[in-house]
Amino acid sequence: MAEQPEEKDEAKQAGNSDNTVPANLNVLTQYIKDLSFESPGAPQSLRARDKAPSININVNVNANPLGGTDYDVLLTLTARAEADKTVLFNVELVYGGVFRIQGFPQEHMLPLLFIECPRLLFPFARQIVADATRNGGFPPLMIDPIDFARMFQQRLAEEEARRKVQVS
Repeated sequence: MAEQPEEKDEAKQAGNSDNTVPANLNVLTQYIKDLSFESPGAPQSLRARDKAPSININVNVNANPLGGTDYDVLLTLTARAEADKTVLFNVELVYGGVFRIQGFPQEHMLPLLFIECPRLLFPFARQIVADATRNGGFPPLMIDPIDFARMFQQRLAEEEARRKVQVS
């Protein structure tokens, strides 16, 4: 049966043509590259408190080509909890994934690497942080969902500002 003209148009809009590889994003593996949990004041820091501690959470994403169509994406989550200027805990996780990305136009690669890939890694990294804090004697730290698209846009804006400063 011959492909209908409408189907060909839809395939081209999806990034496919008769001569290209279909657009594909595959997770080849996920791994913990680094995990650190410290509770320097334990067991005193584990006592009940009248108010919640302040928790500072930082997120970073990096991506590196591995060769061909494979990329290593690293999602770094750090969290530090303090109460009355006393550190209750520090947790740092570097969680990685190896992704095979094929058939996408070049202009889509950075958004895929810095938005889509970390979005796929995040639920697993979040669970590891929650388990580490719970196993450290604290309530599990459930990090809110992260808007990786906004993070990516901010990163691009910061790099553009840096370029303008360097040119000046």
